[in-house]
Amino acid sequence: MSPSRRLTPTMKDIAAASGVAQSTVSRVLNNAPTRVPIAAGTRERVLQAARELGYRPNPLARGLRGASTNLIGAVVRDFSDVFYAGVIEALVVESMAHGYNVVLGHVHGRLDEGVPLTTVLETRHTDAIVLLGDMQGYPELMADLRRSLVPVVGLWQGTSPLEFPTVNPDDQAGVRAGLEHLAALGHRRIGFLSADLPNEYRIREDAYADFMRERFGGVPDGYLRRCPSTLDGGESALAALMRLPEPPTAVAASTDLVGVGALHAAHGLGIPVPGRLSVVGFDDILIASHTVPALTTLRMPVGEIVGHGVAEAVALTRDPERAREPGVTTYELPLIVRDSTAPPD
Repeated sequence: MSPSRRLTPTMKDIAAASGVAQSTVSRVLNNAPTRVPIAAGTRERVLQAARELGYRPNPLARGLRGASTNLIGAVVRDFSDVFYAGVIEALVVESMAHGYNVVLGHVHGRLDEGVPLTTVLETRHTDAIVLLGDMQGYPELMADLRRSLVPVVGLWQGTSPLEFPTVNPDDQAGVRAGLEHLAALGHRRIGFLSADLPNEYRIREDAYADFMRERFGGVPDGYLRRCPSTLDGGESALAALMRLPEPPTAVAASTDLVGVGALHAAHGLGIPVPGRLSVVGFDDILIASHTVPALTTLRMPVGEIVGHGVAEAVALTRDPERAREPGVTTYELPLIVRDSTAPPD
């Protein structure tokens, strides 16, 4: 046996080691149906030889033959978004628990450029596709996904039209929970730092406006501030709020990055938190529990959303007859009360 063959064992090597035909090895390793059942002893001999030789199946070759690759393709809207780092980690862990590995594809290019699926992810090499983030700004990609032969499941699809089995957080209820917390503490002058999110996603901002209108008769002038979803964006927006003739005693932010930026701005302005200003974030990213003071926030149910999405993708993969009807499952965001909120002075 040549050195290269020893490093990369093939089915032919396994056939020779186990004393069976190569076609039998293929059926055993691919778990393919056979007209005549393969004897348990033969099957075990093949598997034992494969283990001893260190055989590893080539998922790409399996995909070309139409066999299961045990791969889930994840199309990620934005690798640079710190939120999706935790989502990808959860997706990998959950997929492995189901016996699948993950292939990552990143949406590149401007929204006005054509982005075909073939430049992002080679679908014939995956058993299912999971979308991470709202992709409606990429019409060519969406058209390819609609024609996909493998099942597609969407997570965090925002306001995208409902075209696939989808799992979303209940952002509206989450924002209201944070505002109810502030109101219960006695705050009436509550501002909102609205991060610029893809596809002009305004559900969190709208939930704030509805709450203020229902509870306090409307949004005070200047209390709603749009800003980039960055630390600097939150810092600048909070500084502008505090320059108002009657500044708020509390602010809610539509992302934790903006909320952490607001905490930094308050410190720089000499405004004690929560003594003179309470701050609520949204997402509960890792840094939220390590700020000073620790940030009160809405915890995004990443584990639940990813777990539901992967389970749906695997179920659709393993049962080709299962209906792929569009539908949406939503998960609530629990309020995590930390040290950045207190009654107003």
